[in-house]
Amino acid sequence: MAIEFRKTVPVLRIFSLEKAREFYLDFLGFKIDWQHRFEPDAPVYMQVSRGDVVLHLSEHHGDGTPGTHVYVYMNGAAELQKELIDKNYRHNKPGLQQQDWGMLEVAVVDPFNNRITFGEPTDKTA
Repeated sequence: MAIEFRKTVPVLRIFSLEKAREFYLDFLGFKIDWQHRFEPDAPVYMQVSRGDVVLHLSEHHGDGTPGTHVYVYMNGAAELQKELIDKNYRHNKPGLQQQDWGMLEVAVVDPFNNRITFGEPTDKTA
């Protein structure tokens, strides 16, 4: 069988399920695909997604490192930035930045210091 790489799923460390839900679901518009705990009071491990973007969020010590940076290629960066600004989330007011390297970017930082940059190619020939 030939080697075939299919997708990457970043694991981001979280410290509060409540804050994670507020940020990823209410603010960014992701949905919970599934979540797991070994026991009722154990740390949670969950998958959230929006479109083709899939992230794993973990309260487990050693899963991910706070301060991780994830880059998401997308279309509609300006529309996403407007959607986020319109939500009036008091902890994040993302701007829209045209980069010299041909990307229009919207960057957000979650409550655990993980950064997600959403980038749309503006140089369609690249």
